[in-house]
Amino acid sequence: MSQPQMLSFAIVAGMMALFVWGRLRYDLVAVLSLLAAVLVGIVPADKAFAGFSDDIVIIVASALLVSAAVAKSGVLEAALNRVSPYLRTTQIQVVVLVGAVTILSSFVKNIGALAMMIPVAFQIARRTNTPPSSFLMPMAFGSLLGGIVTLVGTSPNIIVSRVRQELLGEPFGMFDFTAVGLGIALAGMLFLAFGYRLLPQGRKGAASLDEALNIKDYVTEARVTPESEVIGQTVADLHRLANDEVKVAAIIRKETRSSTPLPDATIRENDLLMLEGEPDALESAVARAGLKLSREHHPPETDEATDEIGVIEAVIGPNSVLSGHSAERIALYERFQVNLIAVSRSGQRFKERLRTITLRPGDVIVLQGNLKRLPDTLRELGSLPLAARDIRLGSARRSLLPLAILAGAMVVVAFNILPVAIAFFGAGVLLVLFGALTLREVYETIEWPIIVMLGALIPVSESIRTTGGTDLIAGWLSSAANMLPPTGALVLIMVAAMAVTPFLNNAATVLVMAPIAASFAGQLGFRPDAFLMATAIGAACDFLTPIGHQCNTLVMGPGGYRFGDYWRLGLPLSIIVVVVGIPLIMLVWPLQ
Repeated sequence: MSQPQMLSFAIVAGMMALFVWGRLRYDLVAVLSLLAAVLVGIVPADKAFAGFSDDIVIIVASALLVSAAVAKSGVLEAALNRVSPYLRTTQIQVVVLVGAVTILSSFVKNIGALAMMIPVAFQIARRTNTPPSSFLMPMAFGSLLGGIVTLVGTSPNIIVSRVRQELLGEPFGMFDFTAVGLGIALAGMLFLAFGYRLLPQGRKGAASLDEALNIKDYVTEARVTPESEVIGQTVADLHRLANDEVKVAAIIRKETRSSTPLPDATIRENDLLMLEGEPDALESAVARAGLKLSREHHPPETDEATDEIGVIEAVIGPNSVLSGHSAERIALYERFQVNLIAVSRSGQRFKERLRTITLRPGDVIVLQGNLKRLPDTLRELGSLPLAARDIRLGSARRSLLPLAILAGAMVVVAFNILPVAIAFFGAGVLLVLFGALTLREVYETIEWPIIVMLGALIPVSESIRTTGGTDLIAGWLSSAANMLPPTGALVLIMVAAMAVTPFLNNAATVLVMAPIAASFAGQLGFRPDAFLMATAIGAACDFLTPIGHQCNTLVMGPGGYRFGDYWRLGLPLSIIVVVVGIPLIMLVWPLQ
């Protein structure tokens, strides 16, 4: 073993030790590893930051943007809300939720797919009194299974594709993973449809920020537009459309008020509806019914092209200029350039127009305005901003646009019109250009720690290859695998990737192991494709711990899971992945 190889292995070993230690965040560990590699000379100084210009970084960041835009569109939520009344048993709920997140994860980043499905899962849980712990972990595992179906579903696939391009001159295509990934995903979904019973029942998740704030029964007013779906329908129909989470407190028609309208009252064009409910439910009802918030005809002013319109929650202070006045009397929009979107007052239901409600200290309000000015405006109003949480009421929704852009990106990649990085980068630009995402949302959506970790670890993993370390490890593995059949060699690689991922992170695992797997295949006289596939699938399918993948971590708190709960469902699922995956890999990607 040469000195550069020893140094390279020492840095990787130290990096793994820091990952396991867990006191330093993974992006900081990656940066320290890169710095150490440069200082000892195994990464040239002029190549130290080459990883940040790698296609992997661009693809992962762009995929996150597309995922966020699809989530914001609300299309999936609307589709599932149509079938949710028929999901009466826990098993059917698990099948539908796991199936939806698995399919979605095939086309958008799996962490994004899971994040957009969790609120839907909680709605179903509340409606049916089902513990969310029954399906949150199966959903997380479904998102991991869906991620291995296409190139962009998960980072390991993207990284393995890059390694193949370096070795063979051609990367894996968008759907090269589908034959193997789809078979594994279907087998996994079948198991999860029954295996969820292995989880502890009745676990209660940690309270979310929204629950901690416990602000309910906001009142907002919305106009029935000519395009609205509820024209000619009854109040009861609108309640059903909103899953009974929003109530019509009053209908104002030609300045005539109908307080607490009867369920069979008919809704007409141009009616003004006083709606009562939680912010997310109100936003969803307004979007699905084709209504328009009545204050949206006052567009808040922007000073520059980069300014953005948004909403903020605030509580009216004791000395607020709003106290004792209504928005109309104080000329809220004319003086402060903000719209009053909703009001909540503990223990009281409003029947009057939003603009005529006399506000009091302690009232919680939602204001819409220029995000740059809103903090100063709140100070002028004597109101205190509440802890930040995602309030979409009053924010624009673009329904089918993100899906159309995503479909276009996948088509141009599938037909080799554009490389994956360019196609998805272009998709991200179009989403911003057409208003599906604001610039603020772009920078908030991208998971910068992941981007930093990838950019820093690419040169470190490359140093293992350039120093000859991958060939050395591959030689050791080939010696150990001499007595194994080809199937055993593939199992060895897949299980090794599964075992390392909980301690190293799935992207880091593939960056280190993919070159080793390819060299291992070469020394055994096999083509590298099957071994690269085994590496990607092994690293992507971490079901044993909550720390190996962000999807597992994301559901731990809301589901009330403990560290040891994951192996109950994850161990048999991991065995299924190996048992089903290895034969499929050998069938689709022959070794010779």
